Amino acid sequence: MQRLTQSVLTHIREKRFLRPGDRLGVAVSGGADSVSLLRLMLELRGELGVVLSAVHFNHLLRGDESESDEKFVRDLATEHGLEFHSAQGDVAKRAAERSLSIEAAAREARYEFFWSLLEGGRLNKIATAHTLDDQAETVLLRLIRGTGTRGLGGIQPILLSPARGAVRGKESTGVILRPLLQVRRKEVEGYLTAIGQTWREDSSNADLHHTRNRVRKKLMPLLEQEFNPAIAERLADFTEIARAEESWWERDLPRHLPLQWETLAQHPLALQRRLVRHAAAELGLQLEFRQIEEILAVAEGGGGAPNACNLPEGWTFARQGKDFRFLPPASPREHEATSFDDLHLPVPGHVMVPGADPATRVVFEARKILLANPPAGYNPDHLYAPQALPDQLLVRTWRPGDRYWPAHTKAEKKLKELFQAKRIAADSRADWPVMVDVKQDAGEELVWVRGFAAPAHLRPRPGDREAILIREQTVPQSTI
Repeated sequence: MQRLTQSVLTHIREKRFLRPGDRLGVAVSGGADSVSLLRLMLELRGELGVVLSAVHFNHLLRGDESESDEKFVRDLATEHGLEFHSAQGDVAKRAAERSLSIEAAAREARYEFFWSLLEGGRLNKIATAHTLDDQAETVLLRLIRGTGTRGLGGIQPILLSPARGAVRGKESTGVILRPLLQVRRKEVEGYLTAIGQTWREDSSNADLHHTRNRVRKKLMPLLEQEFNPAIAERLADFTEIARAEESWWERDLPRHLPLQWETLAQHPLALQRRLVRHAAAELGLQLEFRQIEEILAVAEGGGGAPNACNLPEGWTFARQGKDFRFLPPASPREHEATSFDDLHLPVPGHVMVPGADPATRVVFEARKILLANPPAGYNPDHLYAPQALPDQLLVRTWRPGDRYWPAHTKAEKKLKELFQAKRIAADSRADWPVMVDVKQDAGEELVWVRGFAAPAHLRPRPGDREAILIREQTVPQSTI
């Protein structure tokens, strides 16, 4: 058994990735990393007692080259007597329709296929060939773009649908594994050369217009040559530290909630930042580090401290005496057409709010997402089970007497009381939007209120693979 093969076997056993009887699909694009993973698992399947198959998704992005990749993987599976699972999708069309980058649309389509195999029971594990180099590149990309410790956790060794989280002490089924995260790319290429196995080269990997390719071809070699030959390993170590610390925060933060602005300064700075980020996330706001620091400066007060700061999507954080408030974007009220009333939101779909400002528009969106591959910056509290919503929601302005029961609260309350509890100023409530399920012969049920979590009984359930993400966005007129 070669050194790499033994190393991968030891890692799989230490992480308890697999057990005898698992039906494991190896995701194979045709590139060196994925082909090496397939060949390694072919060597180890007897030792591990797994039933092996090959999985391939054709993104239809490179014409004949994509077709040749699929044929290569199919032939490889046939050569080794493996079942072959394949699918294809028009990723370019998906990217255009959903306003995604090609990379994000490709990943979304690919993982949608993976989860369909797992949820359909054809496989219970899928392994992808992310390497230590991929991990290092991911951390650098997130550092460059700006991220917190959650993002610095990098590529997760095990991927579970958020609705299917593992019960501690028990092994979950239907998971995606990354068994090569401790292996360098040069090791897998050396392994393939040693066993005489060819692979396919993706021509798009040489395109330096893609940021990841520039990190791979320019930044990583520079760091290795000029600063630290082991930079990839050190970045991978950092992801382990970040994941452990993030896990600890997730367990500890609830005991400090709800946030009390009056006593915020008494907490350590790290906890202050976490609490502010959590408070903003409850309103659907994903804040950058700079914005969290501005909020803390406003909250601290004192001579020369600002009384307010601007936040994403037109929101403001303001100090008024001893009160601290997140103020939503002002709603245009120049004429009756700007009212939220009588708007109908398809589920899934979107609806634009008429407004006086010709440059921007408010858009309400009900977007179907994969729980295993949610969009960046989404708020889990704004997710709904698709089967719990009607085909269409009525969007209107709140009315006195409206009642709502957001998740994480003990009982249904009048919206006025919820506004008071969140310290939402009276003048800010005038155009506060809500969404209503108009039930035939059963009145109305509020299912969404700006700034509040979805009702618990409408949230995704364990085993759900898809969800509806409802959100309000201000977008440039040119993008509508």
